Amino acid sequence: MTEATDLAAFLRARRGELRPRDVGLPETARRRTPGLRRQEVALLAGISVEYYVRMEQARGPRPSAQVLGALARALMLTGDERDYLYRTAGHRTPETVGPNRVVSSAVRTVLDSMVPLPAYIVDAGYEVLAWNRCAVPFIGDLTTMPGAERNMVRWIFRQAADDPRWDDAEALSFARSTVADLRATYARYPGNPSVTGLVTELLGTSPRFAQLWAAQDVAVRRTHRKQVPHPELGVLDFECQVLDIPDTDQRIIVYCAAPGTSTGEAFRRIAEATEGAAAR
Repeated sequence: MTEATDLAAFLRARRGELRPRDVGLPETARRRTPGLRRQEVALLAGISVEYYVRMEQARGPRPSAQVLGALARALMLTGDERDYLYRTAGHRTPETVGPNRVVSSAVRTVLDSMVPLPAYIVDAGYEVLAWNRCAVPFIGDLTTMPGAERNMVRWIFRQAADDPRWDDAEALSFARSTVADLRATYARYPGNPSVTGLVTELLGTSPRFAQLWAAQDVAVRRTHRKQVPHPELGVLDFECQVLDIPDTDQRIIVYCAAPGTSTGEAFRRIAEATEGAAAR
């Protein structure tokens, strides 16, 4: 009974911290209480409303590991919160078998607060998970693109072999360091289908990737400088700052320009333009 009571209290607390927009649901009329409704959590987790209500009321049988996994995703739990959920329900915590693709509401808030700096979040396999509005001019609007197509490594190595960007030393260095970082991910998640599939695909489709992979370089991504030509604002020179999120093995990539520089002013103008577009 104690386990069921603790589980119920934890579910209610986490549900109360989320807003519909945090989980991709539309905002509706004003709510009498903060947080998601029970019906919304049940919908996101793929379980019946009655079953979920009984859990929050500390009634009914112990939930299965599959149900707990669905609830962890629906409530956007961190790694520590997910482990607590499993233990409280009397289950062993699951092993981490692949990159975590759940972005917490707190991290999304941090991401949005970085405006006017372009910023986006990638998982350990370089899939872009979330971005702020200032990043759209640089990475595109990915809202309608499948997750697998949001992968930065695919973007890099789908460029034609004769693309002039491969003649740029900085671009080649970035590609080399990306492959070295991907190899580190490959070792952290042995046998993971998404990571293994990405490597296998690129080995078969990109001779340049195959050459860099064969070099056996291993190095976790570090900060680097980047120059990007903009059709209206000229060449933008900035630092790509990489911020690790330890709980999820995710990273926030931020384009940083010093205040008062031409690139800093360009970022400010981009932010104003994207805000105006969002308001229309």
